[in-house]
Amino acid sequence: MAVFLHELRQPIGTLRGAGPALASRLGRLGIATVAELLQHYPRDYEDRSAYRPFSRFAEPGPVHTIATVTAQEWFGFGRMKTLKLIVADESSEAALICFNRPFLEKTLPVGSRAVVHGKFQFRYGEIQSSAFDVERLEEGRDPIVGLVPLYSLTEGVAQGTLRRLMRSALDMYGKRVEDEIDPELAAARELLPKARALASIHFPAAAAERESARRTLAYEELFKFQLGIALRMRARHSQTIRRKAAPGLLAERLIQRLPFSLTADQAKVLAEINADLDEPHPMARLLQGDVGSGKTIVALLAALRAVERGGQAAIMAPTELLARLHAATAAALLEPLGVKLAFLAGNVDDAARPPLLEALASGAIDIVIGTHALFSEDVVYEALQFIVIDEQHRFGVMQRLALYKKGNIPDMLMMTATPIPRSLALTLFGDLAVSSIRTLPPGRKPVITHLAKQENELKVYDFVRKLLAEGRQAFFVYPLIGESEKADLKSAEAMAARLAEEVYPEYPVALLHSKLKEEKKREIMESFVAGSTKILVSTTVVEVGVDIPNAAVMVVEHAERFGLSALHQLRGRIGRGAHQSYCFLIYSDDITEDAVQRLKALYGTSDGFALAEEDLKIRGPGELLGTAQSGAFRLLVADPLRDFELLKLARADAFGIVKEDPGFLTAAHALYRRGLETADKAKG
Repeated sequence: MAVFLHELRQPIGTLRGAGPALASRLGRLGIATVAELLQHYPRDYEDRSAYRPFSRFAEPGPVHTIATVTAQEWFGFGRMKTLKLIVADESSEAALICFNRPFLEKTLPVGSRAVVHGKFQFRYGEIQSSAFDVERLEEGRDPIVGLVPLYSLTEGVAQGTLRRLMRSALDMYGKRVEDEIDPELAAARELLPKARALASIHFPAAAAERESARRTLAYEELFKFQLGIALRMRARHSQTIRRKAAPGLLAERLIQRLPFSLTADQAKVLAEINADLDEPHPMARLLQGDVGSGKTIVALLAALRAVERGGQAAIMAPTELLARLHAATAAALLEPLGVKLAFLAGNVDDAARPPLLEALASGAIDIVIGTHALFSEDVVYEALQFIVIDEQHRFGVMQRLALYKKGNIPDMLMMTATPIPRSLALTLFGDLAVSSIRTLPPGRKPVITHLAKQENELKVYDFVRKLLAEGRQAFFVYPLIGESEKADLKSAEAMAARLAEEVYPEYPVALLHSKLKEEKKREIMESFVAGSTKILVSTTVVEVGVDIPNAAVMVVEHAERFGLSALHQLRGRIGRGAHQSYCFLIYSDDITEDAVQRLKALYGTSDGFALAEEDLKIRGPGELLGTAQSGAFRLLVADPLRDFELLKLARADAFGIVKEDPGFLTAAHALYRRGLETADKAKG
């Protein structure tokens, strides 16, 4: 009977040789069913098309031969006791030193034949290897020739074990897996049959066959992904909103009160949002802009359109610190216009909470700014029409949905200070319109960035002292709050004490981190904003939202431990005033090649959009997809960066089908649901 891949929910233990112990170990790889095994795709391949016997071990390249186990020996004592297998091919004899592989005693008994692959050398009077791959050659089965798959492993699971199980799964089920893409579409896109693609991606005869299989499976993944996006967009556009007139007088009055003019990008983005807000269906837009580009004022101007229509707006931030800063900004700008504001967070005083909730429910509050508390069960809105989610990647999809459900088909604006490369934007946010603010407000001086080795930290401290003497303030950021036995890193707590007592005893120093109570955090930040505190020592809790014009220096120690996006965000905390600002990235000798690339990229540009593309190249999309914020399954084969043209093709096909064939929607929903069942759904 033919089956779809997602239907192969049989436990992995149904395969011959997959006993309870092995099934448990496979569970650590996320493999519990036959379908999950078949979708555990190779991470790489090794070309074993040419045989090289033991006698040619000194030649360039690995030995690759078929050998017979002639003896088993043990050496060492206690925990250091190690198995040694003596194997022989037609040319010579060799020794396999089986460190941490005692199970090979039973797997490869004397007299068994095996395919041996690895680098050998002459030591202790024999040809031997401890870095080898060995797979028993079962009676009647030919060895794998050509490209051999290499899989991600876990302790107790060898490559040969996975290959054997994969062959068993393909033999039992693989040939009966049916296609999920329409035959005409598959033919037009030159796709392989699904069963053949599965077999070929695991055991390709040649590189061309492997690529055809990978392309087929990647297209299917992307098509399902884009199909879901198209269906969501269709569902949203089918909703109708009766819009009241909004002349925009409140926004005009606010713009007149601003001590600056909107940049061209801000004006363009605001026009795009306002056009959405006049459409008869709900807005879903992503606003991305570099650090300090002025997204918050655009969001407030857009929220006033909802207020003019008699509705309410909610602005949600991931931390109370950031939410309070937004609330303070909004109060200074909007309360003189008669707009009624409120702040709501989890630790709002118990006495103040009931009247605040009553005012929200009655419509007495126009705009509420807060944290996750905005979608608490007891929070009711009279007419929630406009939602802003700041730093949207900090929220899970279910959290965004919870706030959305508080309104009646509200418009939604999601904001991020971490620009998203176009390939990922189409993948993660393909159902959203995207607006970008690329230019910074005029008059700001670019932050000067320096890279410094850890042994030169005293020179950095001396430079900071000169700026402090000129009246400026400084950030010092560390990767850990307290000392750790697992990592030899400076901590914020220890360095706050050292900076206050030894390095800068003449200046007030404060410590800020996530474990402090919210009230304490607020007191510390208010002191820093007022200028009473001159040095703020912290973790990445200051990564977003902190706006201190007088802070002119950022020192990040152990900078190699931070991601590129986090470093860019931290650097964005300075350079917001009239003074020249400096960022020092101090790194240790224990630095990886990826970290070197990150620091070089940050040193070379301050353009967040360019850094986002570089971050994608360094980290790869696999680390950026499949997160809780995406709200969709992670990609197992497709790579949005490498497969960008295929992504655009799959998107056009999916959107075209949904648009041109309404009768297809039932089947489309079924296919999309199968896609979600097939891969890991992200948790909100």
